[in-house]
Amino acid sequence: MEKRVVTIGILGVGNVGTGVARVFLDQAALLTERTGIEFRIKSALDVDWERERTVDLSGIQCTTDVDDILSDPEIDIVVETIGGEDPAFDYVMRALEKGKHVVTANKALVASRGRELFRKARESNVDLLFEASVGGGIPIVKGLREGLVANRILNIYGIVNGTSNYILTRMHQDGLEFGEALKEAQERGFAEADPTLDVSGGDAAHKLAILASIASSTVVDLDTIYTEGITNVSKLDVDFAKSFGYTVKLLAICKMGEGKMDLRVHPTLVPNSHLLASVSYELNAVFVEGDFVGKTMFYGPGAGERPTASAVASDIVDLAKDMELRSGERLSTLTIDPEARPEVLPVSQVENRFYLRLYTYDAPGILARISGILGNHSISISSVVQLERHVYDNYVPLVILTHRAREADMQKALAEITSLDVTLPDYLRLRLF
Repeated sequence: MEKRVVTIGILGVGNVGTGVARVFLDQAALLTERTGIEFRIKSALDVDWERERTVDLSGIQCTTDVDDILSDPEIDIVVETIGGEDPAFDYVMRALEKGKHVVTANKALVASRGRELFRKARESNVDLLFEASVGGGIPIVKGLREGLVANRILNIYGIVNGTSNYILTRMHQDGLEFGEALKEAQERGFAEADPTLDVSGGDAAHKLAILASIASSTVVDLDTIYTEGITNVSKLDVDFAKSFGYTVKLLAICKMGEGKMDLRVHPTLVPNSHLLASVSYELNAVFVEGDFVGKTMFYGPGAGERPTASAVASDIVDLAKDMELRSGERLSTLTIDPEARPEVLPVSQVENRFYLRLYTYDAPGILARISGILGNHSISISSVVQLERHVYDNYVPLVILTHRAREADMQKALAEITSLDVTLPDYLRLRLF
C-alpha cells in the first residue's frame, strides 16, 4: 500500500508553534512507524522571521501571508498556535470554509467563539480539534470525549491554571504572601508580566467552558460561569486553612444537577486527604466522576512548549488516521452540538460550606451577635477560631466554618455582619470542597 502523506500548515511560530514543528521534525520516524503515515510540515506563518528560534525550519516555507497556507490545496491540516481571538478567529474560520481540518491550542478562541467555529466545521464537513487548549499535555479532552464515552459525566473539578496553582503552593508550603509568590512566579516564567487573566480566574473559566461543553455535548457560554480569582487570598487565610486540614486551590467546577449545570471558578478549601490537594506548583489536574467509571484523575504539566506540542500532535495524528480511513468521523463536531445551550444554575441558588474570615473588635459578645445573624439566615456554624492578636488597632481575625448554606443567604448575612460597628468591611468568603 502506498504510504499516505499528510501535509500541515502552522499559523504562529511562537513557543507552541515551535514545539509543534519540533515534534514533527524530530519525531518524524517514530510517528510514521506508529501510524503508517508520513507527516510533512509544508508552510508556517509568522509576523517576525528575524526572531531566533530553537528549531531548524530551513525545509519549511516561512511566510507572512496567511493565504500561502489557507489557499494551498496540498495542506490538509491547519494548526493554529497564534493565541487570542484576533486574527486567530478569522484565520480558523477561513480554513474551515476552505474544507481544511483545524487543530488549535487556543483556549480563549474555543471558549469564546466555539459556537461559530463548531457550526462552520459541521457545515464544511471537517473537524476542529483542541486537545491542547486545556491542561497542556494532559489528554483530558480525549479522555472525556473517548475514554469516558460510555459515561454520563457527573462532576468535574479542575486545577487548570498553573500560575495560580504555583502561587498558592508557595503560599501554602513556604509561607509567602500573595505578592511575593506572584513575583517569584513571574521571575521563573510561570506567570505573565500581566497576570490578570490567570489570577482573576479568567483563564480557568475558559478551560472550564471547554470541559463543560464536552461533558454536556453542548456549547457552554463563557459568561454563564461564575468566576472569582485568588488575589484576595492572604497568607493568613492559607494558614487558617492548614489549621483546619485544608489546602487552598483555585478550582474549576462543573456539577451536573437535575436539568441544570453548576459552573464555577473560585478558590476552594480542599481537604488534605483529597488527591487534588497534593497537586503542587505549576502542575494541573482534572478530577472527573462518571456514572459508570466512578472517580478518575488526569494529572500532568498544564503548559509549556513541549507538553502543549505533544497534545497538538495527538490531534493531528487523530485527524490523519481519520483521513486515511475516509471515515468522516468528525470527532469534535459530532461530540458538541453548536446549537445546544445548557441551563446553568444561578450561583445564588448554589449550596456550599463556607470559610469566613472577618476582623472584629476585641470585646465580649461579638461572636454571639455574628452567630445570631448567621442563624437568622439559616446558616449554622461548624468551627470557630479567633486569634488573640491585633491586626488593625483593637481588631482581631475571626474565622468561621459553616455547614451547607445557600449563596444568597450567605451574601445577605455578610452584608449585615460587615455593617456592624464592631466589624471591619475587610472580609473573605471561600467555599469548601
